[in-house]
Amino acid sequence: MSESINELLKGNAKWVENTLKHSPDFFNNLSKGQTPEYLWIGCSDSRVPANEITNTLPGSIFVHRNIANLVIHTDANLLSVVNYAVKYLKVKHIIVCGHYGCGGVIASMTNKNFGFLDNWLMHIKDVYRLHQKELDSIKDVEKRQDRLVELNIIEQVNNLSKVSFIQEEWENGEFPYIHGWVYSIKDGLIKNLQVSKNTSEHLIDIYKYDQEG
Repeated sequence: MSESINELLKGNAKWVENTLKHSPDFFNNLSKGQTPEYLWIGCSDSRVPANEITNTLPGSIFVHRNIANLVIHTDANLLSVVNYAVKYLKVKHIIVCGHYGCGGVIASMTNKNFGFLDNWLMHIKDVYRLHQKELDSIKDVEKRQDRLVELNIIEQVNNLSKVSFIQEEWENGEFPYIHGWVYSIKDGLIKNLQVSKNTSEHLIDIYKYDQEG
């Protein structure tokens, strides 16, 4: 086994030791089950761990991560996570959190061929197409990248709003709320894009499901 892998195992043992020093019942309590209030849909980027950047303990946030925090309606993995979170865990908030300097977003803005990954990045290119006029007017490349990060999050919030079983939950109550956030790796702060949704009213009629019967 390589030394780098051993370092992870040593780190785990040290974490357990330190955790038990501060909270002897921590793992006993954690093993009893999870009742997270939040579902986090984030980027797979190793610099954006949900619990660390929100200063929350294990068990607080149910997490799904993929490249560029996309909500794709044919992604059975993501839909299974979301369904379990809203139907069984009864999370009250879904947070779509991207980050400035996202490699997937930046790659999607080029004409480079990334092989199989191009199929995934196409969804971000579609976001660019929807907002091309605004984005093309931004001359500074980094600012244009940052704005596409924001617009991508907004579109993913909208995509979640289109999911039938989320609309079903809204028909029966207030939750879940869907929020769009952006994390800045440069200063560690999260920006709330103020696009929270807990209704399908902002969608055009074709995306709204009849919940009767």
